[in-house]
Amino acid sequence: MVIGETSMVFGAIETGGTKTIMGVLNREGNILQCSTIPTDKPENTLSAMIDYFSGKNIAALGISSFGPLDLNHASSTYGNITSTPKQGWQNVPLRRQLQAALHIPIGIDTDVIGAALGEITFGNANNLDIFLYVTVGTGIGGGVIAQGKPLRGFWNPSFGHMSLAPHKNDPCPQGFCSFHDGCLEGLASGSAIAKRWQMKAEILPPDHPAWEIESYYLGQMCANAILILSPQKICIGGGVMQREFLFPMIRNETLKRLGGYVQNRVILEEIDSYIVPPSLGSQSGIMGAFVLAKQALGEQA
Repeated sequence: MVIGETSMVFGAIETGGTKTIMGVLNREGNILQCSTIPTDKPENTLSAMIDYFSGKNIAALGISSFGPLDLNHASSTYGNITSTPKQGWQNVPLRRQLQAALHIPIGIDTDVIGAALGEITFGNANNLDIFLYVTVGTGIGGGVIAQGKPLRGFWNPSFGHMSLAPHKNDPCPQGFCSFHDGCLEGLASGSAIAKRWQMKAEILPPDHPAWEIESYYLGQMCANAILILSPQKICIGGGVMQREFLFPMIRNETLKRLGGYVQNRVILEEIDSYIVPPSLGSQSGIMGAFVLAKQALGEQA
């Protein structure tokens, strides 16, 4: 499809640890074009991004990216990927390089905040005051939208690095994080599953002991989130969560970990509609990146 010169269109990028999705959307948020590439070396991936958007006359670009990211607007390294475990991507000036090549307004946030914005704006999380989106893929991250804005202090929260109690049958209870032992990402990410069992999550059978351990960790994560943040909905996406049989297991583990402490109807009677997959499916991130692009141009999505 050729993008007309007079139509206002927006660019959107969702950069994950394994793949990068790029799209062009019209003002209403309809996807006109979309392309997926591997998240390769930074120079290769950035070159592919620039090539994809060059000549498409996009008014602004939104990026939802794996991190950690420097999201301090006053910082000289604003928009940089910082201490990521992804090899070769440490301290990459993602936003600055795209800005220098495309010369347009660019909004950037974490991949999980992007997905959360997508669900809040276009999905089934609208009108919620506090909403948590968690992605369980190559890594694990979580993003909170509170009163319509990302919840963030001096640092974008690294939800995937909360410490967890190990499962009694976990053969690798220290996990596989390169920064610290026993954290959520090191214990329950797709990378951790593959290292622990020498098989990727997508080919492990449903009756494999991996899933009891996985649901134990993700249920513990949900219980922690409920006790600390009191979100009105928890949405869990990412590649690992394509195994939909995990959801009832996670809900059951969440209730076990809460132990009856939270006496709330939503938790006790409606947990099937409280801990849920993304309503936008695999498009949550790209739709959130579109929201970031419109915000960069000073528009509401």
